[in-house]
Amino acid sequence: MELRHRAVGPWPMNTYALVCPHTNQSVLIDPGADPARLQAMLNNTTPIAIWLTHTHNDHIGEVASMRQRLNVPVLGHPGPQTRPVPLDDSISDGQLLTVGQHTIKAVYTPGHTGDMVSFLVADSPIAIVGDTIFAGGPGRTWSAADFQTTLQTLRNIILSWDDQLICYAGHGPEFSLGSIRPKIEAFIARDHGDFYGDAEW
Repeated sequence: MELRHRAVGPWPMNTYALVCPHTNQSVLIDPGADPARLQAMLNNTTPIAIWLTHTHNDHIGEVASMRQRLNVPVLGHPGPQTRPVPLDDSISDGQLLTVGQHTIKAVYTPGHTGDMVSFLVADSPIAIVGDTIFAGGPGRTWSAADFQTTLQTLRNIILSWDDQLICYAGHGPEFSLGSIRPKIEAFIARDHGDFYGDAEW
């Protein structure tokens, strides 16, 4: 599976494209801004869908325009969505999606938002995690309840993944899960009280 990446928008957000090298089918993930650059990411491919990790503005800014340009369906988790986005189909936890000859597993990873989804490519170390986690900490939360959800996601989902997995986040550089596993384990072991907001490992 080929992974393409562009940082777009004024506060750079990572847009990704997954391309099957055997069939040239592709999906565009989080079309946040700069439609011409997004279109260029898909050169020499046959787009079949747009996938959303979540519905924050910086990740969905060009959903409508790219849906029109590509004439493909938009898929995302039903939510609750942060910003209303008409979905052509819903993605559920554990659902298997296909791009050409490749299978991608959708994993519901809430906390930062209620509609956050990560995409794990089968037989590959690629995980597109949106704003679930970053090299330096978890995604920002806006309530103590959301932060507790983040802790549950870290404990029950993220830490179950292989250390060799390379996480491609919504902002910043990619990183291996193994490189931050000790930090995550120490983070979830602490008593955070009623904390929410921006956090670092």
